[in-house]
Amino acid sequence: MKIFSTSGIRQLDAFTIERESISSLDLMERAAEALVEALTERWDTNTAFTVFAGPGNNGGDALAVSRLLAEKGYRICAYLFNTKGNLSPDCEANRDLLSGMPEVDFHEITSQFVFPKLTAADVIVDGLFGSGLNKPLAGGFAMVVKSINASPAQVVSIDIPSGLMGEDNSYNLPSGIVHADLTLTLHQPKLSFFFAENDPYVGEWQVLDIGLDEDAVDELPTDYRTLDPDDVVALLKPRNKFAHKGTFGRSLLIAGSQGMAGASVLAARACLRSGVGLLTVHVPFCNNFIVQTSVPEAMTEINLSDTCFATATDVDDYQAVGIGPGLGRSPETENALLDQIASCSVPMVLDADALNILGEHRTYLGRLPKGSILTPHPKELERLTGKCSNSYERLTKACELAKNTGAYIILKGAYSIIITPEGKCSFNTTGNPGMATGGSGDVLTGVVLALLAQGYAAEEAACLATCVHGMAGDLACKKLGATGMTAGDIVECLPLAWKMLESMSASK
Repeated sequence: MKIFSTSGIRQLDAFTIERESISSLDLMERAAEALVEALTERWDTNTAFTVFAGPGNNGGDALAVSRLLAEKGYRICAYLFNTKGNLSPDCEANRDLLSGMPEVDFHEITSQFVFPKLTAADVIVDGLFGSGLNKPLAGGFAMVVKSINASPAQVVSIDIPSGLMGEDNSYNLPSGIVHADLTLTLHQPKLSFFFAENDPYVGEWQVLDIGLDEDAVDELPTDYRTLDPDDVVALLKPRNKFAHKGTFGRSLLIAGSQGMAGASVLAARACLRSGVGLLTVHVPFCNNFIVQTSVPEAMTEINLSDTCFATATDVDDYQAVGIGPGLGRSPETENALLDQIASCSVPMVLDADALNILGEHRTYLGRLPKGSILTPHPKELERLTGKCSNSYERLTKACELAKNTGAYIILKGAYSIIITPEGKCSFNTTGNPGMATGGSGDVLTGVVLALLAQGYAAEEAACLATCVHGMAGDLACKKLGATGMTAGDIVECLPLAWKMLESMSASK
């Protein structure tokens, strides 16, 4: 699914109105019908709705929703805030329609307002402001927002919580943003929904189809999209009947140090569970026995050091190199990593301590082989780019890093973001909070490494690996629950995730 900016959504509205020869009021009615359908699926006619409508088109949506709910027998109390006497034309039209309905308790607020007394059984519909807002709410509207947030009632926001901006909230005021329990967003989620600091405002969100022109959606460019199994299934390469282990590539994993053998084991097992033909794990002597016994399908190559990665190794026989899990940050390892990067000519996937070391030697980022992939979590990214005040700034800096280095980036999180050097961003929708556990990133490194070794292009490998990693996490969570699952459980569920994708591919 494409994710458009707020200006892009306005263009889609305009295209739809023009190409379908309908009025903007007709499109608003279409949106209201979708909203009412979603509301009536959750609440029956015993529920009392209190609607707060602003003076713009978001308020028009809210007034249209009030009318349609009333027609279905719901108890409606609606407040329209028209303090400046300047309603949008469609909001005004819906006001006139609603004010003529005696069964609706309708109030048009032009000056003073007393917030109603509500209970936990009531539902507030927030239609004060939509995604076009470009400055923080202040004054009377900020006070209304404060009262909504203090109310015991459930809160449903139309399109976006009032006060929240669609993209960048760097200079917003948290006190002026509605805390929604549910956001019914129109056509697509807004970019700001994917940022952790906005979760308390957005709550649960549901996308409603309002029938925007499909050709316009296809034609309008955007750098953002969501990523789910349906999007990546086409990337899956069939396995030929006459294939052999050499067909699926040779990969080298450089991982582990004294006390950190587990990271190399998890990454190695994930790599082997993701279709690689042959895997060699480069380990210090202290970890060799552990890896050999824990991952018997992998070969090992012993580093000269007893305890850490201390000397770069030859990679001529491999199609891809993974480096970083459990590596440590000793001076010997630091030098060996830089030497390895300087001498490597095949795509690399870099994670964990490899990224932490690069944060101290950023010039080496420009020396990474073509098609390399970085897999940082937010703090690791900041060691490469500098501190970030929020997720929007972090995404912006990650895009700049990808562009400047030519590397692909998987920015890990609740919605891991795959970022290309061209600035294209894909927000992965698979995965769950149970994956927030030590070793989960090592598993992802192993999956990416396996795909690069099999000849997948960097963007394909990053998208496919991230989605499958999340699918495996979802399967583990379904089986074991979020609290008790571990990174090893994600590895164990990788074959089932791949099987699901293979089944989807076969049915297409």
